Amino acid sequence: MTFSEILDRVGSMGPSQYLLVTLLALPILGIANHNLLQIFTATTPAHYCRPPPNASVGPWVLPLGPNGKPEKCLRFVHLPNGSLPNDTVGATEPCLNGWIYNSTRETIVTEWDLVCSSNKLKEMAQSMFMAGILVGGPVFGELSDRFGRKPILTLSYLLLAVSGSGAAFSPSLPVYIIFRFLCGCSISGISLSTVILNVEWVPTSVRAISSTLIGYFYTVGQFILSGLAYVIPQWRWLQLTVSVPFFIFSLLSWWVPESIRWLVLSGKFSKALKTLQRVATFNGKKEEGRKLTIEELKFSLQDVASTKVKYGLSDLLRVSILRHVTLCLSLAWFSTGFAYYSLAMGVEEFGVNIYILQLIFGAVDIPAKFITILSISYLGRRITQGFLLLLAGGAILALIFVSPEMTLVRTALAVFGKGCLSGSFSCLFLYTSELYPTVLRQTGMGISNVWARVGSMIAPLVKITGEVQPYIPNVIFGTMALLGGSAAFFLLETLNRPLPETIEDIQNWHKHAKKTKQESEAENASQTIPLKTGGSVPS
Repeated sequence: MTFSEILDRVGSMGPSQYLLVTLLALPILGIANHNLLQIFTATTPAHYCRPPPNASVGPWVLPLGPNGKPEKCLRFVHLPNGSLPNDTVGATEPCLNGWIYNSTRETIVTEWDLVCSSNKLKEMAQSMFMAGILVGGPVFGELSDRFGRKPILTLSYLLLAVSGSGAAFSPSLPVYIIFRFLCGCSISGISLSTVILNVEWVPTSVRAISSTLIGYFYTVGQFILSGLAYVIPQWRWLQLTVSVPFFIFSLLSWWVPESIRWLVLSGKFSKALKTLQRVATFNGKKEEGRKLTIEELKFSLQDVASTKVKYGLSDLLRVSILRHVTLCLSLAWFSTGFAYYSLAMGVEEFGVNIYILQLIFGAVDIPAKFITILSISYLGRRITQGFLLLLAGGAILALIFVSPEMTLVRTALAVFGKGCLSGSFSCLFLYTSELYPTVLRQTGMGISNVWARVGSMIAPLVKITGEVQPYIPNVIFGTMALLGGSAAFFLLETLNRPLPETIEDIQNWHKHAKKTKQESEAENASQTIPLKTGGSVPS
């Protein structure tokens, strides 16, 4: 009896699984809030130099820049008494007395003056948040393999609640950056445990649907963020509002069942049996649950249960097929995270109201993820993943040839590209969890998550290259998306396949796929009849 058959006996998609998916999906609403929070908490409003305290009475005159508009970072030189010297008219100096902001919103930019020479600190704050997600991937992946998916999920909820609330009360930018870094770490723990628990508890036939459904909660979270940001103009209150709910989620996670595969792998057979019996009771199959035995459980997952060796990151590089999978997936994850955050965090650049554009960016996920689920369910994961990244790369590169004045066209391309990248994320989370065996699934997801976050961490820094030439960032972002899409075509197809449990499973799978391909090529060659170039035609 296989594990899938045991799951069918206790209810493979009963009330317990619906509750599980709901409990896993609800916090994802808040993950979207934290990922995209700096769109609103770090908005840079129109600004100009503050006059000296003792400036002469009269209209405040500012020097004009090359575009004919008042300078944002310079003012005319003033004497100690606040007057303009007659012999140095036209000479300029930095904003020595700070800035005046034409905005009713309070952001980290207006509070800590992250403009002009300090404008890169805003991008650094977002990069450090992404660095936290990067560090959290391998750290929480290792902790999850050691202590279980459920306790790490609960810990991650609690860490996000505490660090997010701490960021809201930060007295300075360095303290704010530290708390945001911790927020990023906790988001990795939440994302990894959510994906693994979903994949390991729901049957193969609905795995794509449940994964995409959880992804839709991220989409709804983007709508919620726009609404919250509109009604809460103070960044500290907005930060606190999106963080406090995770205290509640940490309590609700008590109802999330632990991964049976992890319990068996850890030798906790009695606890695994009790968990299955509890699920059976909740699904209305109490008698079926009572009939289960530890021996049946051991037999269903005998390959996992008999595994004595502890696998780790080195095995992803040591084993040929895992090295191949890891290389291709890493490139796909990196390019997706790299290109996604170049668009998602750049809503200020398109000349459209940021609240409206954020709603549009969220709305495009609805058809994008629906099309993605249809594609991965019928065409397969590999084709879907490859073409999504190729289309996204093409859209980003097309932005190079569109004038900044054509805001509608630029916005349409950006929205299309963002939709493709959202679909890419949805596909990748499912595809990666299906490609790695149970003994290395969390480690594989962790290293994949690292590459996505390396990309998203570098993205704000790459945007700075636009100060040299405006088209450089889009060339880099678009090219990487094309490379990631190409790499996806070298992966194995997982459509309608059971999850691999051991390294041997995926090695046998690869050998079978290679053999099938060779047989198919041989059959096609045998059916090809060469044309004769000479001789008589038979009568």
